[in-house]
Order: sequence, then C-alpha cells, then structure tokens
Amino acid sequence: MVFSHDHYDHLDYESVLKLKDKTTSFFVPLRVDAHLKSWDVPEDKIKTLNWDDSVQLHDVKYICVPARHFSGRGILNRESTLWASWIVEVGGYKFYFSGEGGYGKHFKEIGEKYGPFDFAMMECGQYNEMWADIHKMPEETVQASLDLNTKLAMPIHWGAFTLALHSWTDPIERFRKSALAQNLPFITPIIGESVILKEPYLYKETWWEGK
Repeated sequence: MVFSHDHYDHLDYESVLKLKDKTTSFFVPLRVDAHLKSWDVPEDKIKTLNWDDSVQLHDVKYICVPARHFSGRGILNRESTLWASWIVEVGGYKFYFSGEGGYGKHFKEIGEKYGPFDFAMMECGQYNEMWADIHKMPEETVQASLDLNTKLAMPIHWGAFTLALHSWTDPIERFRKSALAQNLPFITPIIGESVILKEPYLYKETWWEGK
C-alpha cells in the first residue's frame, strides 16, 4: 500500500486501523512512517522513501517521485513530512499515481526520466485559483498527463471530499473538454467501478450528467 502524504483525506486513521493487519507492506514518503508507528502498524511493514528512491516487492517495483504540495495534520506540524507521487512498474507496464499537488515542470521531468507510462491516475478536483500551486486546474491535469507521456489517463480526486467551491461535476466536465481538444486518451469510469485497461474498452460516457 502506498500513501502520497499525510493530510487527513489521504491518510485516514480509521482506514489504517482496518487495513494494518491485512496489509503486508506500507510504502510512504519520508517521516510519514511516524504516524503509522503511533497507530501500532508494525515497523517491519513500513518502508520510507525519499524522492527517486525505489523499493521492490516480489515482482512489483515502487518508485517515489516528486509532487508539488505540502503536508501536516495540524497547525504546528505543517511540512513536517514529505509528499510525493508514485510510479508502479510490473510485468513490463508502468503506472503513475499523481497523489495531490499543483502543476509544475516535475511532470515533464518525470515523463522524461521514467516514462512513457501505460496509465496515469491524475488528481482533478478541489481546486481554486488562489491555491493553484498546490492543486491543479482540470486543464492542467490534462497538460500534466501529456507531459508525463502516458498512453491513458484517468481523472481522480473528484466527487468525494468537498474542499473547494466548484460544483461536483465541474472537474470532470472541464477535464473531458480539454482532453478531447488535446487528443489525450482517457477513461472516466463510474466511481468505484472496475475497468480493463485495454482499448477499445474506454469509458467516455457522461454518466455524471443529472447526478
């Protein structure tokens, strides 16, 4: 299991308690391990990584890579832990998980160093122009996907926690419009739905309309 950072909506105490005895390994950015240890996750299950560190588990390789965000679970420990995005390599395929964060040159750098990617799960939601440095606009999510050189993108981080003033469907509508305009292959499955990552099994229905 990987965590991108320690904000409450990404590192949930109750969820960790339910999963800690069912999970063999927790991969986290630097110093996030302190939270897990305080919640009685066995230390031998936890591996902490800095940006560009990697770890192998059986036939799966996990690489911790940069993101543009911040961390902390209170007013006194802001930026006390590292935040990250992740690459998963298995069976000749490369997958990217953006975690949370603003747009920046690191996407192109990651794409050049580790890409191309077969599939990228990209943050898209809970944004505002006043905090564009730490949350991407939907159009930036599309550009970041192009920078990464991914064959297929999926917008995530929308339709769940409400942290911004935009409408529920604004992220997915803006992402879809921009992706179509820039010829970015993408899928938009119903939240919680399983998908097969092979063409032509691409979800482009606007199922969210009227929700």
